[in-house]
Amino acid sequence: MKDIITLGIESSCDETAVAVIKNGREILSNIVDTQIKIHEKYGGVVPEIASRNHIEAITRVVKEALKEANITFQDIDVITPTYGPGLVGAVLVGLSYAKGLSYSINKPLVGVNHIEGHIAANYITHKDLKPPFLCMMTSGGNTQIVYVKGYCEFEILGKTRDDAIGEAFDKVARVIGLGYPGGPKIDKLAQTGTANIELPKTHLDNLDFSFSGIKTAIINLHHKQPNINKADLCASFQKTVTEILIENIKKAIEQTGVKTVALAGGVSANSYIRKEFMKLQEQNVQIYMPDLKLCTDNGAMIGAAGYYRYINGDISDLKLNAVPNLKIGER
Repeated sequence: MKDIITLGIESSCDETAVAVIKNGREILSNIVDTQIKIHEKYGGVVPEIASRNHIEAITRVVKEALKEANITFQDIDVITPTYGPGLVGAVLVGLSYAKGLSYSINKPLVGVNHIEGHIAANYITHKDLKPPFLCMMTSGGNTQIVYVKGYCEFEILGKTRDDAIGEAFDKVARVIGLGYPGGPKIDKLAQTGTANIELPKTHLDNLDFSFSGIKTAIINLHHKQPNINKADLCASFQKTVTEILIENIKKAIEQTGVKTVALAGGVSANSYIRKEFMKLQEQNVQIYMPDLKLCTDNGAMIGAAGYYRYINGDISDLKLNAVPNLKIGER
């Protein structure tokens, strides 16, 4: 059987990322041009600046990816850009480049859902993983429990009703003066603290999440007690949100009977969350998580998800547009 070479293009936020993937599971190259340093001084991603930087970087990053994979454009079988969800201007840069490339080299285009990409990062790290499984999706824009029924078949069992978990990490970090990006900074500081501060949990009667209450509680605490121990606060915040994630995933396992769980998304790089989820293996739950470099946005995960869409026959036409609020499983 002929190998299928996928060019994955990701530009949904502040990473211009391009990868060459073989048969959906093997990385031939994975180049990530990050804008973190640029947005740090603004305390978060500025959409217009992100878009401009994607425009400047995209051609160079594609060339680097092809060079590292030791291939030419003619060796590519399918071009798979992210078309949502994400910052619309940023998504459009990668998508427009991919459409122009698809037209000029006459290769099929397959639009990829960014969230499906995060899930597919697990296929690269774990060659044995295949559906069905549950996925705990945690990122800056999404917190969802997804029932992955097939490579291209998804059911959302629970989602956030307000802030995504990554958003909560960033806002808490900003309030207590750690700056952007909040996730890694909270993770690092929490390792020197003790989780000794009682923080509220929102208990919902289904598998949905709510993180606005805990975020507000920390903002109020910090205003009332400006000298509060920040390391203890970070450790307590991390512990509480992780307990919320694990309570819901246990309920999802009970509801579905599926005992295979994958983590996905930028927040799945958090060392405490990874450690606590691994403990579920003591209860006969199989846990999978992507390599750290595949948790944050990258082209490899998009190429992997695009491969499964391609072999499923989901070819896009050149009218494909950016969909900033694209839901998982939507085409």
